[in-house]
Amino acid sequence: MTQGESRSPRKERLAFPSSVRLSTYMRIPLPMKPSTRAFLDEARRTPGFTVFDRLHAYVYGRWCYLYIAMAKGQHPASRLIYPLLAGLGKFSRLLSGGGTDPDRGKKVFADSYHGKAVSLDSARKLISVGREVSLELPEQVIPYTQARDIVLKNPTLIAALDCPCRAASPNPCLPLSVCLLVGDPFASFMLEHHPKRTRRISVQEALDILSAEDARGHAHHAFFKDAMLGRFYAICNCCSCCCGAMQAHKRGVPMLASSGYVCRVETEHCAGCGACTEACPFGAMGIRDDHAWVDEKQCMGCGVCLTRCDHQALHLEREPSRGDPLEIEALLNAKSP
Repeated sequence: MTQGESRSPRKERLAFPSSVRLSTYMRIPLPMKPSTRAFLDEARRTPGFTVFDRLHAYVYGRWCYLYIAMAKGQHPASRLIYPLLAGLGKFSRLLSGGGTDPDRGKKVFADSYHGKAVSLDSARKLISVGREVSLELPEQVIPYTQARDIVLKNPTLIAALDCPCRAASPNPCLPLSVCLLVGDPFASFMLEHHPKRTRRISVQEALDILSAEDARGHAHHAFFKDAMLGRFYAICNCCSCCCGAMQAHKRGVPMLASSGYVCRVETEHCAGCGACTEACPFGAMGIRDDHAWVDEKQCMGCGVCLTRCDHQALHLEREPSRGDPLEIEALLNAKSP
């Protein structure tokens, strides 16, 4: 550059030092809600949680109803946005360094967002554990490569959220307020960002919702998601007509893991009435030779059928080939020295 020449101001503004990481600029103070700041602070402390993951997490939490409606294909813009989402998915894998599932040879969508079927009793214990928890679940419990931790902070803070799957359905099952967000930073974030669709509830109110949904024949699932810090964040009470995860699972996307139990029939007590077959949300039961029978490959061990049998002809039995149950007390006891 000759004497008297001046640099272009535009080029100076764009010349970021090569040694400065993008995450440095993400820390510039910006106006944001306290729950957003708390979520991002927790995200920064989460190993491997990238800048793209933080953006994904914010979009998922802030616009969860649009997000789920689009994922279910029940939004007018779904057809236009699907190609973009597919591209972003590939981009996110590049940013996170890729990685593969040694059994399947590649990552699949279910690795990043999935539910674990839990019995009513197990769901109640997750809600009422009452103390902070930090667990990395073994693959026998959560058979996915991502999103398999239970980290409960402020676990008595519980929010009831209008179910995004039901809200996206043209004729949803009621009531809507049946998704239970447990602990921080998730419950606080949703309470602050969705005040008209979320309410804080007590542990007892949460237990009452679980019992009422069980009586309606809805299956309980503990949900995990990569964008939710790779953790358990909610118990959803799912109906097969509205739940996007259950519908995807029926189409062959393995988004749901078995409870670790299967239903067994005591034929000597079975009247062949068919009540259990009508109630099974996974279509795993039928009538054969005047008795109920179970397709064990389809059975998720949710236990919905048990309360429909007036003859006490059904029970859940541990099936090692379907993995281990998510029973929080047993997992905590196993961790203790």
